[in-house]
Amino acid sequence: MVGGTLAIDTLPANETRIVEDNHSYYVSRIYGPGDARLRGLWVDMAAANRSQVKIHGILSNTHRQASRIILSFDFPFYGHLLRQVTIATGGFIFMGDVIHRMLTATQYIAPLMANFNPSYSRNSTVQYLDNGTVFVVQWDKVFLQGKEDTGSFTFQAALHSTGRIVFGYKEIPVPVLQISATQHPVKAGLSDAFMVLNQSPDVPESRRRTIYEYHRVELDTSKITNMSAVEFTPLPTCLQHQSCETCVSSELTFNCSWCHVLQRCSSGFDRYREEWLSYGCGQQSDEKTCEDLAEGYSAPPDGSFPPRDGDVPTATSSLFVDKLTTEDDTKLNQYAGGEGVGSSLPSKQTGTPVHTGTIVGIVLAVLLIAVIILAGIYINSHPTSAAALFFIERRPHRWPAMKFRNHTNQATYAEVEPASQEKEGFVEAEQC
Repeated sequence: MVGGTLAIDTLPANETRIVEDNHSYYVSRIYGPGDARLRGLWVDMAAANRSQVKIHGILSNTHRQASRIILSFDFPFYGHLLRQVTIATGGFIFMGDVIHRMLTATQYIAPLMANFNPSYSRNSTVQYLDNGTVFVVQWDKVFLQGKEDTGSFTFQAALHSTGRIVFGYKEIPVPVLQISATQHPVKAGLSDAFMVLNQSPDVPESRRRTIYEYHRVELDTSKITNMSAVEFTPLPTCLQHQSCETCVSSELTFNCSWCHVLQRCSSGFDRYREEWLSYGCGQQSDEKTCEDLAEGYSAPPDGSFPPRDGDVPTATSSLFVDKLTTEDDTKLNQYAGGEGVGSSLPSKQTGTPVHTGTIVGIVLAVLLIAVIILAGIYINSHPTSAAALFFIERRPHRWPAMKFRNHTNQATYAEVEPASQEKEGFVEAEQC
């Protein structure tokens, strides 16, 4: 999920190297110290309009807490328009709709995710700015929990209304590679995922909600230094196409397909994947024309039309994902009771001639078990392989679940309640 073409350009004027990487959904550019571009990327919160800058009193006085913020504009993230984000004390912004305990797992914008504790110093703050075209979160003079002697960190993430994302680093006292990830994940980059809710009564309630991370951008943390920056420029996605003609004629690398019943263009891998599969959009032939798709469409019995991409209701914060931790501890598991990969294998038809030899029967049974075990092992280690996706497409309510298991040494986050607190003479706005 991480990679693509890599190009390095050397600027002879100041010997700064700009590293550009194509990540399918974004193109990232890393700017080193001394590059002239840095001056335009860093947002000076002190020089900004004070009415637009807010110091979050709660986050500035707590550890491992997160707070939801409503943006003044729609922010495009992996092609989805979002109006709500969640700021965490640990150096990242959670971009998911469903708030759960382990926000570090996926669906994040992380300039520098680590075990920061803003409550350690009165000079440490978590502040944000929203001027209608850009939303900036700055972790200012924050210290690592238990490693306060290493010095304070100052960095920010800027979310532009165009979808562009900029990470700015002002003070990085130690190499990021030296920061311990024992008690909290340490990483920088982007991630998005989709959630699947399994309604089957055969699946336990605790395992009905699962998250599947379909893409992640991991930055080289050795490039994060004092006075450096990373700029993410969004690439076109299938979701931007609003008609069948533009969708099927798209030259994007995502292999866009048009679903007439949803009136949506998609590659099948975005936050609406469950709906895409439930309406049978993934089974439509790529060779079909727009006329063929329209002729094969029949309206729902009640005459209602499925909502378009922007009208799909999002999950509320009352939904929680059970047993989530970080992606570093993910494992591909199967549902209990035959709901896993093995149960999706085609069964033998009745009436097939049966060998009478006991030995032959035993050999066949052993071979079948071995095939199922090997298939499970392969899919377990290759969750995005063609075999795993084969079962996802054909058994959307019984596909292998990506579970995030909870461990005591991993970071847990709690959502703070809206309130007003003071720190260093500033009062945080009531909106959280």
